[in-house]
Amino acid sequence: MSVADKPDETRADEKTLDADAKVDLDAVFEESRIQEVFDQLDHDLVGLKPVKTRIREIAALLLVDHVRRQFDLASDSPTLHMCFTGNPGTGKTTVAERMADILHKLDYIREGHLVSVTRDDLVGRYIGHTAPKTKEVIKRAMGGVLFIDEAYYLYRPENERDYGQESIEILLQVMENNRDDLVVILAGYKDRMDRFFESNPGFRSRIAHHIDFPDYRADELESIGELMMNEENYHFSDDARQAFSEYIERRMRQPHFANARSIRNALDRMRLRQAKRLFEARGSITKSDLITIQADDVRASRVFDEPLDDEAGA
Repeated sequence: MSVADKPDETRADEKTLDADAKVDLDAVFEESRIQEVFDQLDHDLVGLKPVKTRIREIAALLLVDHVRRQFDLASDSPTLHMCFTGNPGTGKTTVAERMADILHKLDYIREGHLVSVTRDDLVGRYIGHTAPKTKEVIKRAMGGVLFIDEAYYLYRPENERDYGQESIEILLQVMENNRDDLVVILAGYKDRMDRFFESNPGFRSRIAHHIDFPDYRADELESIGELMMNEENYHFSDDARQAFSEYIERRMRQPHFANARSIRNALDRMRLRQAKRLFEARGSITKSDLITIQADDVRASRVFDEPLDDEAGA
């Protein structure tokens, strides 16, 4: 007897059984291995609690959608294009890499690779140059994530001979027609990205997730510096650690501060000063000498030559 021939009560019972079917979300979560990505985020990035919360929310949405597909519950695939806003050095590229990993583990992209580009990679300098450049980048990113840093530079209305608009039009078409095979993440300063979206409503309508990356606090930057040092097999002496704390306080008040990026650059210069100090001292050195940054290596920075605002007024 076919399903159509069965009594209504029987068909109702089958629907009830389908509705009562169960999937162990814990098992699906464990099988997806996205907890590994969360652990990597916590290891690689200090702080950023709001960002990590949003990433977990997106992952939960995708995980549940993955389970819905197992029940043949028809719905459009979630729109996954994103915008990351915030100042330099706040972890946007690192989070984009981890997002690519999550999308791959949950089968929303074929590969887990990230292609990171800027305007120069997409826009040509003469007629007929932009389309091939943009399409080549898209080809490399297909099946993964395309991360466009400082995306607002694609649009330069003040220059009538600028070819950025051509790249924008190609990207918009691909974002709409190939959204099952490519995720685009735009990144940049929040105010500039807001103006960019006002000028390009097509982009705004295709972006489902806007995530703002806050600046790091001083104590978070200290922890970031310690992690960076440990990864390179260095550590601060007690006096150097205090000097480093003072360095961060001063550097954060200066122009062009780029969060973790500025901290990494500062640590590189401290290591240079340590090497110079050891080389000039000559003689025998110990392993402890090789791995220890001293206070003088920190305080030799020009940052300490400039008074703080309250010192200048004293």
